[in-house]
Amino acid sequence: MEFLKVSGICKRFGNTEVLRGVDFSLEKGEVLSIIGSSGSGKTTLLRCLNLLENADEGIVYINGEEMICAQKKYTDKEIREKRLHMGLVFQQFNLFPQYNVLDNLTLAPKLRLKEKKELTKQQKSEELKKINAQAIELLSTVGLSEKAKSYPCEISGGQHQRVAIARALMLKPNILCFDEPTSALDPELTGEVLKVIKNLKSGERTMVIVTHEMEFAKNVSDKVMFMADGVIEEMGTPEEVFDNPKSPKLVAFLNKAKENF
Repeated sequence: MEFLKVSGICKRFGNTEVLRGVDFSLEKGEVLSIIGSSGSGKTTLLRCLNLLENADEGIVYINGEEMICAQKKYTDKEIREKRLHMGLVFQQFNLFPQYNVLDNLTLAPKLRLKEKKELTKQQKSEELKKINAQAIELLSTVGLSEKAKSYPCEISGGQHQRVAIARALMLKPNILCFDEPTSALDPELTGEVLKVIKNLKSGERTMVIVTHEMEFAKNVSDKVMFMADGVIEEMGTPEEVFDNPKSPKLVAFLNKAKENF
């Protein structure tokens, strides 16, 4: 059964069509890497899936249930609830500088807990303990247990991104999305972040990764999507896309990528 189904997503900015009918699907636990040149629509697609941009047309289903319909208007509360299905790790980390690492992870879950008026004081206390325990466990998962009390100004760029990954996982999203997770990092820090993402791959965790790291995409992905001019120019297994490309645009893109490394 299709776990994620994206149907007919279109997005325009003024007279510019950035997305022109994007359709794809993923099974639960699959990893999709999206590649393509700047301006091809990769990041806009992620932002539409996370309701950071409103698509002009299209529908998104998760586990058979409609999550986004471009023709519908949602309240702020509905948007917040729908965003919980999609965790997004940004290029620029977006950690709160005034909070330490542990507090950056627990802030959103604690705010959600405050909204649950039906819980007793004792129940909220128990939930707070669970939130802190989960944050500590996730910091261990990304190799940063010793940085729980550190502030963003006290950790490296690679550690920033690993904290951002752990923070996205705190709300237990159905799908974890990455928007060029290594683009803001020095080359020596890129490897540590890519290793963490690769280790997150499991039969239960579905991921969508916009990346310019071709070798990483080839090794971690179940499917690879090449976007050009707002459409899916070619999509297939890593072997099909990287070893036997059919689209002239994809061939040119891969040749250019090889020249840059």
